[in-house]
Amino acid sequence: MSTIRILIVDDHTLFRRGLMALLARDPLFVVVGDAADAGEAQRRALEWQPDVILLDNHLPGVNGVDALPALCQAAPRACILMLTVSEDASDLATALRNGASGYLLKTMEGDALASAIRQAVRGEHVVAPQMTGKLVAAYRDAAGTPTAPASAPLVAAPFAGLSPRELEILQCIAAGDSNKEIARRLSIAETTVKIHVQHILRKLDVGSRVQAAVLASENGLV
Repeated sequence: MSTIRILIVDDHTLFRRGLMALLARDPLFVVVGDAADAGEAQRRALEWQPDVILLDNHLPGVNGVDALPALCQAAPRACILMLTVSEDASDLATALRNGASGYLLKTMEGDALASAIRQAVRGEHVVAPQMTGKLVAAYRDAAGTPTAPASAPLVAAPFAGLSPRELEILQCIAAGDSNKEIARRLSIAETTVKIHVQHILRKLDVGSRVQAAVLASENGLV
């Protein structure tokens, strides 16, 4: 893909303009347009067929998470990423259930947003590190997964190939810790954490931290 075509949906004009300016720094991104509410977003998505839709949740009339099914129908090939201030676990669960490819927070850095967009276009689900723990908790509650008893073995079968350090880091990922927080918690360099995370994803044959966290929850590691 030579360029990634993006539609921005947010009711704050200044935020839309600022986000456009930020994304314009990367030659891979082309902002095809913007919208201020769900109805306008649906019309623009149908007309422009963007590759990515950045969608705020707090929109006038219809919330972003509730607008997702219509947007998915209007632009079926688009990756829709929530970009919001809401850290509510129910919003997160509803967004993913309704077809969002990711859930990001407006407090994130520009480089992290660019990386998340690229990941989504590659077919990966992306969730803000601060929300990963809430996602795992929501998944466990919905699935009725019991907490592992204290006497249960620490290493379930899927994790047999992980080193003790990688197991520690996987548990931190499942708790929602960012790489920086993991580095601080384990007193190691952040670059070392990144390398371990890459190894963990490869060994578990998953494409994202979110999938690794859910796998950890399913197998009683958290």
